[in-house]
Amino acid sequence: MTLATEQGKTALLDRIGIVWSLGAYVVSLAFLNDGILAAALGDGRAVFLGGDRADAISAVPVHDGACLSMAIDPDGHAVLTGGDDGRLVRTPDASGQITEILSVPGRWVEPTAVSPASGLCAAATGKAVHLFARDGARIATFDHPNTVGGLAFDPKGQRLAAAHYGGVSLWSAKSGTQEPRRLAWPGSHLALTWSLDGKYIVTAMQENELHGWRVRDGSDIRLSGYPAKVKSMSWLPKGRYLATGGAESVVCWPFHGKDGSLDKAPLDLGWGFEGVVTVVAAHPRHELVAAGYEDGAIIFVQIGRLHPALIKGPGDGPVTALAWSADGHDLALGMESGLVGHLRMSDWRVPQA
Repeated sequence: MTLATEQGKTALLDRIGIVWSLGAYVVSLAFLNDGILAAALGDGRAVFLGGDRADAISAVPVHDGACLSMAIDPDGHAVLTGGDDGRLVRTPDASGQITEILSVPGRWVEPTAVSPASGLCAAATGKAVHLFARDGARIATFDHPNTVGGLAFDPKGQRLAAAHYGGVSLWSAKSGTQEPRRLAWPGSHLALTWSLDGKYIVTAMQENELHGWRVRDGSDIRLSGYPAKVKSMSWLPKGRYLATGGAESVVCWPFHGKDGSLDKAPLDLGWGFEGVVTVVAAHPRHELVAAGYEDGAIIFVQIGRLHPALIKGPGDGPVTALAWSADGHDLALGMESGLVGHLRMSDWRVPQA
């Protein structure tokens, strides 16, 4: 890290953070409704941190192998994890009594998606996507021509988008025989996100670029110019910008206005750091983004503000996960080395632009 304005400053994690060493690759992080931090790990454990004691740890072995994906259950008090053992399981934060929702031996369960609005959840196993009701009952299975790399519900939870080679398939999130609507673009489409207003879908591709569609008419939006593969995307409040990794800065594509990012240049935030941004997480209320780098550094960048703030200095391997609490008062960070940090952001004032 070479940003001159941060030299000599103490990182926020060192000043106001709590740190745990969990001993395995941190796949995903999320805050439950009661404030407990959940972590899915590469050794198959789901770990719950905090609660009655800030430093408390409760680990539950949930997969015979690695956790590959994690989402918060619609009720907000449990996690859904997919593993390389072919199982999708629900694990509550306290009892640790897991419930198996899906078992497909020989397949990986990745990715998963949940809609808080409709209470539905979905999980992919190869070319198939399984749709479940809030109680875990299977509603439907949708087949695709190729392996599914990304899943996302629309904001109302009424439609489900699946990314795969050749583009995206859009399904009605209900039972019954149906043909999906196809949004086509050559190449392999991986992670997928649906805009907060439901107007746009964006995928991260195998190549160093993104591709988007305006859902209404299928208009294509090419979002290119990255030096590395984009592994993380996050919508800023109200969906005005889509923050992405894959570059030395945080690349924020504008999606406000009539035509979204059609023919519009992005904002580049956080210049001055070496290496590539691996993970981004937008604050739920402010136009502020937490960004993690491949060298372990983490910063805040803000729309309209020149200088970033330092959350964590380099070290401990690449940043693999970042997560905000729903109210934006807490930030969690996870590393390839197994380090997890938690910052209570009420102890730090969000800088004004």
